[in-house]
Amino acid sequence: MYRKETGCIERATSRRFASQIESKSAATMEVNQECPGNLKRQLEKLFDASLRSTVPDNTRVKPVVTTSPLDRSGDYQCNNAMGLWSMIKGKDSQFKGPPAVGEALLNNLPASEMVDSISCSVTGPGFVNVVLSTKWMAKSIANMLIEGIDTWAPTPPVKRALVDFSSPNIAKEMHVGHLRPTVLGDTLARMLEFSKVEVLRRNHVGDWGTQFGMLIEYLFEKFPDTDSVTETAIGDLQSFYRKSKSKFDDDPDFKEKAQKAVVRLQGGDPIYRKAWAKICEVSRTEFSKVYQRLQIELEEKGESFYNPYIANVIGELDSKGLIEESEGARVIFLQGFKIPLIVVKSDGGFNYASTDLTALWYRLNEEKADWIIYVTDFSQKQHFDMFFKAARKAGWLPESDKAYPRVDHVDFGLVNGEDRKRFRTRASDVVRLVDLLDEAKSRSKTALIERGKDKEWTPEELDQTAEAVGYGAVKYADLKGNRTTGYTFDFDAMLSDKGNTAVYLLYAHARICSIIRKSGKDIDELKKTVELVLDHPEERALGLHLLRFAETVEEACTTLFPNVLCLYLYSLSERFTSFYSIHQVNGSPEEASRLLLCEATAIVMRKCFHLLGITPVYKM
Repeated sequence: MYRKETGCIERATSRRFASQIESKSAATMEVNQECPGNLKRQLEKLFDASLRSTVPDNTRVKPVVTTSPLDRSGDYQCNNAMGLWSMIKGKDSQFKGPPAVGEALLNNLPASEMVDSISCSVTGPGFVNVVLSTKWMAKSIANMLIEGIDTWAPTPPVKRALVDFSSPNIAKEMHVGHLRPTVLGDTLARMLEFSKVEVLRRNHVGDWGTQFGMLIEYLFEKFPDTDSVTETAIGDLQSFYRKSKSKFDDDPDFKEKAQKAVVRLQGGDPIYRKAWAKICEVSRTEFSKVYQRLQIELEEKGESFYNPYIANVIGELDSKGLIEESEGARVIFLQGFKIPLIVVKSDGGFNYASTDLTALWYRLNEEKADWIIYVTDFSQKQHFDMFFKAARKAGWLPESDKAYPRVDHVDFGLVNGEDRKRFRTRASDVVRLVDLLDEAKSRSKTALIERGKDKEWTPEELDQTAEAVGYGAVKYADLKGNRTTGYTFDFDAMLSDKGNTAVYLLYAHARICSIIRKSGKDIDELKKTVELVLDHPEERALGLHLLRFAETVEEACTTLFPNVLCLYLYSLSERFTSFYSIHQVNGSPEEASRLLLCEATAIVMRKCFHLLGITPVYKM
């Protein structure tokens, strides 16, 4: 993809430095092939070669490359000089301070067509300001247009990841509290999938707890013939659960039967297993209504799936001397925690820790996952910290939490109402997620009708657009903030066409598509015949932001913070607006090149929408 160049930069001042430059050009080509879309990774490779030349005795030093602050004269900067100076000063060094180290790092940078070496500089305490070649930038964007956005995908150091997300409880309808783990997990999975990682999407539903005793016995009372039970017959799952729980709390005889029912169920009684399966079936039908609206794909492996493996896993932990007796229960004591991790209850039953340890064992040994990501709210943080530590104590995981196989708990804050308390209805019930999504679509449709779109579009187009905008608005509002904090659920704010909202972004994308459509030009033909140029500052700023897409996705994947991608997408739309407000596209002398820049922007926006689970619209 890129032209190979040899030789040293003219600014080099040391013969020793210059003699090693040519041998580093091969390394430059290698990084271009490994991560053609990731500017930061390519520059890190160049500066790694420079470091080896500048301080050959400090081979463990890694390049520190960042995007440049707005007040610096560069696109990126290398920040190694001060750290290197602290290591080499007083050791017969030829350097007289950090600025001299920075100059050497710049002088030893291997020749590369991506760097405008004449415009690079060293400022302050040795910051190396790197300016990218505008011609190379334009060429890279043009290559993406021909070869596809997938060539810009990052390459994480894992082959198979498992994302455990959504995870509702059987016999309870999904509510607004399930929005965050569902949307966050789906976006993390999508980003990893884009990065060519095999992703196992797991729905670890609660389908094996003690509550099933009361549910089954209540089902038997209401429907002696369980074959006749349907979703309609059971009705509202939340109501069914509440009524069975009320009877469990108030009726001692029913409570005793329910407790015996759990034993029969877990012992494999076919009648109780059949009733349990019926309740699970009705619940899954309800779950599917949400997943279908959100376009979520999941494979269910609930708590019950791991039940046959628990005894052997507990036995393995016991054989390693990890399990102790404590007040009738079997526990694992962990340093740093005041309470032990209970793996077998005093009545001999298993609990969440038993199941989660077993699920982790299965995922590591049977499913061969390199990276396991759990998406649950912050209240479960201690539970995950404890069972991760127990797994490390058992030797299942490496001591370092950054080494692979790796586990991460992606925690998040609550969805709040306008009173900043947990979002509920006036009746103090949690809001059904399916109702919330339907409301978002309905409001979106009303707004479109008010703009007269029902006169311009077919009913199908109106409905599809209302759905894309409504559901997209809900997802984006959830994803755009730091996941560790809660946010206020506000339909008016999320459906606004101003500011950092999905509606604004979808409008921006539709406007770009309209510009291309109105030109009447064949974009595929332009890709083959027209040279893309970035002659004006606004064109270059937009092009640079486009080229930062890959490193942004990599950062979002590595840190597990999807809001990084949301900020990038919003900034992209803002840069396009700045460009378009100053420069005419259609009918201008630069029309063909600018149409290609519009197309590149639309492609990157669509990929961002896809990673966030949002359906783009092409006219608004």
